[in-house]
Amino acid sequence: MGLLVPAVLLVVSALALGRRVDVYGALLEGGRQGLELVKTILPALVLLLTAVELLRASGAMEALTRLLAPAAELAGIPPELLPLALIRPLSGSAALAVGADLMAAWGPDSVVGRTAAVMLGSTETTFYTISVYFAAAGVKRSRWAVPAALIADLTGFAAAAFFARRL
Repeated sequence: MGLLVPAVLLVVSALALGRRVDVYGALLEGGRQGLELVKTILPALVLLLTAVELLRASGAMEALTRLLAPAAELAGIPPELLPLALIRPLSGSAALAVGADLMAAWGPDSVVGRTAAVMLGSTETTFYTISVYFAAAGVKRSRWAVPAALIADLTGFAAAAFFARRL
C-alpha cells in the first residue's frame, strides 16, 4: 500500500513522456488554475468562517438553542442537538467538534450520541458547499438552492432523530 502513490506517479509520468506531453507546463497550468479558483472561493470562505465564530462568541448560538428548544422537542429532536443542527449547515469542522462534545457528554451509545452521529452523516455543510461550488461555477444568485438545501438538512435532522430512537 505504501508504494501506491509512487507507482501512480511513475505510470502517469511514463504515459506523459510517451505522449510527449510537456509535464512541467501542464503542472504550471494546473497550479495557475488552482490559484484562480482559490481567488474566487476565498471571500466566501472567510465570510463563512467569520459568521461561525461570531455565532459562537456572541452567545447567539445559546440564545437560538433556548428559543428553538420547544419546537425541537415537538419535532422529536432532542434539544441537546440544536447546537449541532444550527452549526452543521455552516461549518463541517465546527459541527464535528460539537458532535464530539455531545458524544463525550452523553456517550456514543446514547440517543443523543447516536442521533448526533446520524445527523453528521446525513446532512451537509450547506452554506459552505453552495458558496464553494457556486463561486467556482460563477453563479451569482442562488435563488432556490439555499431554501431547498436547508429543507433537506431539516429533513435529515428530523429523520436522524426518528431513526436513532428506534436503534
